[in-house]
Amino acid sequence: EMRFVDAGYGLNRRNLMYNDFVIVGPADDPANIHGENNAVRSLQKIARGKILFVSRGDDSGTHKKELYLWKKAKWIPELSWYREVGQGMGRALQMANELNAYTITDRGTWLVMRSQLSLKLLAEGDAELYNPYSIIAVNPARYPSINYLGAMSLIAWLTSVEGQNRIRNYRLEGQALFIPTAIKKLK
Repeated sequence: EMRFVDAGYGLNRRNLMYNDFVIVGPADDPANIHGENNAVRSLQKIARGKILFVSRGDDSGTHKKELYLWKKAKWIPELSWYREVGQGMGRALQMANELNAYTITDRGTWLVMRSQLSLKLLAEGDAELYNPYSIIAVNPARYPSINYLGAMSLIAWLTSVEGQNRIRNYRLEGQALFIPTAIKKLK
């Protein structure tokens, strides 16, 4: 995001909200990561056991976070146990479910899809799994045909008390999908 703004493509970047990534996998948990709050250690256990792992493999933010964690774990995934979907999170979760494999997902997608899957949430709570969201207006000097005023109105609303409360109250089965961050002390 900062490179996008620094290169002049965007203006007025604002923190908006966050959720987190979680590691889900087979209910029998062959890597024994249940309750683990260290993502790197979880991936090391999966790799040591050469247990199937499904990656989005799509160069998304989730995929980049996963690759960063594998690098920190000092493992290069091997084709024998590592599968790339090359698609979005929903398809990666479906494939992990079909293969009885582990994967990393954002909590929001997990909450939406978990009732359709036999996978279980096994590892969470590591600061490395933090997943921030920002909002940026496209620079009208570079792209004169865009609706810059509309974008700024959207940014103003999403970062307002009303917008932040809407984000905070957006829930599924009682669980917040995102935590607002634009206003420090939201009431």
